[in-house]
Amino acid sequence: MIKKKFDIKTLDFILEKMIETVGTSKDEIFRIGEQCRKDYESLADELKDVKRMVIEVIEDGDKLETQSRFARKRLSEVSMHFKDYTEAEVRDAYEKAHQLQMELTVKRQTEKQLRDRRDDIERRLHGLTETIDRAEHLVSQISVVMNYLMSDLKQVGEVLEDAKQKQEFGLRIIEAQEEERKRLSREIHDGPAQMMANVMMRSDLIERVFREHGEQAGMSEIKNLKKMVRNALYEVRRIIYDLRPMALDDLGLVPTLKKYLQTIEEYHSDMKIEFVNMGTDKRLPAKFEVALFRLIQESVQNAIKHAAAHEIKVKLEISRNSISVVVRDDGKGFDINVDKPESFGILGMKERVELLQGQLSIDSNIGRGTIVIIQVPLES
Repeated sequence: MIKKKFDIKTLDFILEKMIETVGTSKDEIFRIGEQCRKDYESLADELKDVKRMVIEVIEDGDKLETQSRFARKRLSEVSMHFKDYTEAEVRDAYEKAHQLQMELTVKRQTEKQLRDRRDDIERRLHGLTETIDRAEHLVSQISVVMNYLMSDLKQVGEVLEDAKQKQEFGLRIIEAQEEERKRLSREIHDGPAQMMANVMMRSDLIERVFREHGEQAGMSEIKNLKKMVRNALYEVRRIIYDLRPMALDDLGLVPTLKKYLQTIEEYHSDMKIEFVNMGTDKRLPAKFEVALFRLIQESVQNAIKHAAAHEIKVKLEISRNSISVVVRDDGKGFDINVDKPESFGILGMKERVELLQGQLSIDSNIGRGTIVIIQVPLES
């Protein structure tokens, strides 16, 4: 299978065209919104005039209603006493009542037309308001898309580089696993296995010492044997902690950390390790306990192996919604701006923190120690 080389220039051209198209669409939607806004203002002015005219027509109609009522009453009176009035008076009463009724009908028709026009304008204004809102929302969304296209997608090189780093990290993890197996094999062979072989030899020696040199010399050999057994037990416990501390499942994060740091401090007599738990001592989901223990373990081991620290402070705070960890040492520090291809400890810590949707920050200067800060949101 032939792998084609990826053309960055082609990708840049595509991105530019996308940005240009999205920008044109944004301008067009903006113009539509502005036109709708102008139409809205024009209709709003017309609505004011129509509402004023409706009020005037209603007032005129009410006046005509009153006049028409009196005119009809007058016509009724004239009709009932027809003989008492002249022909001109009868004609005038009839024409006046008819004229007022016609004017009232026209006014009521005009009022209805104005009311219909008012309702139509209000519906159109409501529709324009929704169009303007949608246009503003679309312009806002397109602005977000453009920012994404102009910033995040233009960092494709960084994304590809990050993917490459993660691939290399995965390969290094596999290599590290094999190295770790070899290291554990050597440690068990050179440590507990060798010590247990010495214990067997010493046990045979003690029996001979008792026979040849007496009880006092035998007791001295027993003390030496107990010391060897104690050292072998420590080595076994240390290896178990490196693999997975059993106390983590039984006791939880805080007690296990206390015991682990105490054991490390006892093993390194020239080092002081201070552990402070400022939050609640409660059990956490297993994935949090394992990940946080490994993160703190990695930070402490880095301070011991690489920073040659003499004093390490570990602060843990478990609140209701989050977990905070601060590991500070007085070691030789390092330049955080200089990448070390052969080192994947920090990258592994970042990967672990990202799985918990947390944040990892490291502050270090040469000769001034290192501070590792881990913040992880805690699930409800």
